[in-house]
Amino acid sequence: MKTRFKFLSFLMASLLVCCSKTKEESSVNIVAQDQRPNIILFVADDHGTDAIGAYGNPIIKTPNLDQLAKEGTRFNNAYCTSASCAASRSVILSGMFGHATGSYGHVHDYHHFSTYDGVASLPVLLDSVGYQTARIGKYHVAPEKVYHFNTVLEADPRNTVEMAQKCADILKSEKPFFLYFCTDDPHRGHPFEPEQWDMPNNFGNKKEGYKDVETITYKPEDVLVPEFLPDTKQTREEIAQYYQSVSRIDQGFGKLMQMLKETGKADNTIVFYISDNGMAFPGAKTTVHEPGIKLPCIIKDPTKKEQVAISDAMISWVDLMPTILDMAKVDIDASRFHGNSFYDVLYKDNVQGWDEIYASHTFHEITMYYPMRVVRSKNYKLIWNIAYPLEYPFASDLWASSTWQSIYKNDVAYFGPKTVKDFLFRPEFELYDLKTDPNEINNLAYNKSFKIILDKMKNKMKAFQTKTKDPWMIAWSHDASLQGTGVNL
Repeated sequence: MKTRFKFLSFLMASLLVCCSKTKEESSVNIVAQDQRPNIILFVADDHGTDAIGAYGNPIIKTPNLDQLAKEGTRFNNAYCTSASCAASRSVILSGMFGHATGSYGHVHDYHHFSTYDGVASLPVLLDSVGYQTARIGKYHVAPEKVYHFNTVLEADPRNTVEMAQKCADILKSEKPFFLYFCTDDPHRGHPFEPEQWDMPNNFGNKKEGYKDVETITYKPEDVLVPEFLPDTKQTREEIAQYYQSVSRIDQGFGKLMQMLKETGKADNTIVFYISDNGMAFPGAKTTVHEPGIKLPCIIKDPTKKEQVAISDAMISWVDLMPTILDMAKVDIDASRFHGNSFYDVLYKDNVQGWDEIYASHTFHEITMYYPMRVVRSKNYKLIWNIAYPLEYPFASDLWASSTWQSIYKNDVAYFGPKTVKDFLFRPEFELYDLKTDPNEINNLAYNKSFKIILDKMKNKMKAFQTKTKDPWMIAWSHDASLQGTGVNL
């Protein structure tokens, strides 16, 4: 009798455990582990499309990234949703806009923004279906229980070759693996404020270099100055340092690809190369103009039979998580994400329906309150500067940069093609036709001829904010019902 009772108890407990599993967790039983691809998500820090050979820069040396583009799909219209490190990374790993997850800005020091506990992140869902999840380098999201990885690897995040070497055991994993590889390059390096105002930031570069890394330097007179920046001695010196840091990334990426090939797993490993936001220069990082949010995205998927392609499909970092889950054959409820899987458009030159993206920036540092919302629909782009009466706030490292100080200290009237006044004080709405005005100079928002287009874009923005439960929706009408009750229930 006791034996029978024990058996029945065990059977009921087993049924309860099985029934309590989520749909995501139970899917591991449907797809065999050896049918799931390995996935490497390589994320650079503050790297724009301006500094990769594959995106048209003939000066910078990025042979390994260029090779990835030759073998995979290069996206020409890939966008982050917030041009700030922590906020952007939360989107990459959650598939949701930061205004819906509490990830408004930086997590470190006194900023202390953090994702809501109930958010299901990419590493956690991949772990639930049998993936070995590992991260190395820059993390910059919180809390850890939301963004939990099985394995945390340690290496100098400025030495991507060393980082790659530390990943050897993960690449040999018997289980399918998800490797989140995040460099500190080419972020500006400490000290952010130089001893003399006109000295360039080092961008992590050191005179003695890094072990196993070839130091590749650039002459300031040879670099390409993007049109939104002033072409000054200081700007060129800083871009030269930035290029050097990017070339260090490329070497580490090449080392990682070499090691992957040596394991024999290259044919079943999907590789992503992206950045969290644009180059760390005023006018790019922390802005929602094109240099801040339009980023490199190169994906190689050897499990697909199609040939290489260059894609003009508009994709966004909210699309990354559903895409990766799709690749990993994880059966999930797509409605839980703000983005959509773009897996089907890989290796396709002409695609339909991928012609609209949205962006949502609120903070960088906590002292940088300047909420902005964006919709780009085909060629038109609308920016809503919600706090437009305020002076545009600077990231501390960008303010201290010799690029900005060369303008500020010398009382120069222009910063690149824009006046300093227009750079610092922005209108409530900015509407641009990117086909004829890719540098976003001619604001059409107050041109009567474009009123119909402006109204259409505003309606798209409102619909986006409603769908994603954006608290800043209140700013359109000051409807107090959007504030909530103020009572904890």
